[in-house]
Amino acid sequence: MSQDREAPSSPANLRAIGQTFRLIGWISFWIQLVLGVVSGVILLLYAISSQRPGSPGNNPGAGFGIFLAICGLIALGVGIYIAFRYARLGNQLLSANINNRPRKSETVQVLRLGVLVDLVGILLTLFGAQAIVGTLAARAITQTQFFFSPQGNQPFISGLDMFVVQANINTIMAHFAGLLASLWLLNRINRP
Repeated sequence: MSQDREAPSSPANLRAIGQTFRLIGWISFWIQLVLGVVSGVILLLYAISSQRPGSPGNNPGAGFGIFLAICGLIALGVGIYIAFRYARLGNQLLSANINNRPRKSETVQVLRLGVLVDLVGILLTLFGAQAIVGTLAARAITQTQFFFSPQGNQPFISGLDMFVVQANINTIMAHFAGLLASLWLLNRINRP
């Protein structure tokens, strides 16, 4: 079984890689968690307020965009777990017991999974953002037609609509932070 292990060249190098995994894992975990919670709360508020009849957030065209934004948040949840796993891998790499240390191929596989999850999350969230912004742009264009109508005082684009756009940007930023951490750790582990 020890032939199966792909050990780095020196214990000092292994210790440096383990500490890097722990540090980057925790930084990525907290950045993604905070941005994900903020985005989730905003989308939850939007979903609650759009259920009221006549509310400015009640827009059937934004439904698909919100669905994709929620899919991006679900992918972010997986990304948060993977960032936590990076920190755990760092602890395992620092273990004095060689049997507790993961193989390099297992570690690289986890890093590649992190890259894939974050890329899929970015893609889903970007599609969601495109759908939401497209819907808001259509509403903004039609808003000028009814400026002098009795409904002219009711804004078609509310502040909550803009918060939904902000939630998507937060989710994209969280995925980007996870992607950056995964790529940096992948580069670090493959360095001689």
